[in-house]
Amino acid sequence: MSFQHEFDLCLRARYPLIYIPTQEEERVENAIAESAKRQGNRAIYIWDFVDGYQGNPNDAGFAQRNPLQALELIEKIPANAPAIFILRDFHRFLEDVSVSRKLRNLARNLKSQPKNLVLLATELSIPNDLSEVLTVVDFLLPTVADIQVEIERMLVATGLSLQHKSLEEIARCCQGLSMERIRRVLAKAIATHGSLGAEDLDLILEEKRQTIRQTQILDFYPASETIADIGGLDNLKDWLLLRGSAFSEQARQYGLPHPRG
Repeated sequence: MSFQHEFDLCLRARYPLIYIPTQEEERVENAIAESAKRQGNRAIYIWDFVDGYQGNPNDAGFAQRNPLQALELIEKIPANAPAIFILRDFHRFLEDVSVSRKLRNLARNLKSQPKNLVLLATELSIPNDLSEVLTVVDFLLPTVADIQVEIERMLVATGLSLQHKSLEEIARCCQGLSMERIRRVLAKAIATHGSLGAEDLDLILEEKRQTIRQTQILDFYPASETIADIGGLDNLKDWLLLRGSAFSEQARQYGLPHPRG
C-alpha cells in the first residue's frame, strides 16, 4: 500500500494521531498537502519549535518554543472545521509528562472531529504510554519512477538531454537516497562537467558512501568487478547478456515478466 493511499485511509477513518518517521520533511509535507486537497481541501497548520505555527496569518508565530501550547491550539479550532496539524520534530517532546498527557486527551477528543494531528519525526521513538494512541505510517524513500521524474525535471530546467538507458541506470543507482540528496548529487554532477550521464554513477555511489558513514554502523565498499572477472559459467553469462534488457525498468513498465531460467 502506498503512503498516499494509507494516509488517505487514516484521514477518512479519523485516526486522530499519526506518527510519520522520515528524514524527508519537505517531500512528506507535499504529500500530506495533496491528501488534504483530496479530502475536501482541509486546512493545514504547520508548527515547529523555533518559529511556532506558520502559514496562517492569524496564528503566525503562535506557540514558539512551547510544544504544549502547540497542542492546545488544536482544541481552539472549531470542532467541525476539517484540519490537519503537522508538528515537526515532535518526537523530541514525547517524554514530557504534560505533552504525553495532552496527546492522550486529544486522542479521545478528536475521534469525533474531522481533525488529524501528524507528528513528523526523524526517527521512530515512541514511549510506551503513547503506543496505543499513535498510528505509525511509513513514508518510503523515492522509488525508481519518482527518481526518474525528478531527473527529467532537472534535465528540462537545465536544457540537457539524456539517453533513456542512462536515465534508468542513474535512477536505479540513486535508490536508497532521499530526494534532497539526489537533487544535490545530480546538481553536483551537472556543475562538475556541464552534463549528466552514466559517467556520474561513481559520484552517486560516493554520496551513498557518505550517507552510510553517517550511520556509524555500516561500511560501504563499491564493487568494481565485471562479468568478465567471473570464471566459468559461460552459459549463464551468455544468457544474462541476451536477456539483460528484460530486467530493465522500461521492460517492467511495458508489462514484461522477469525472465526465469
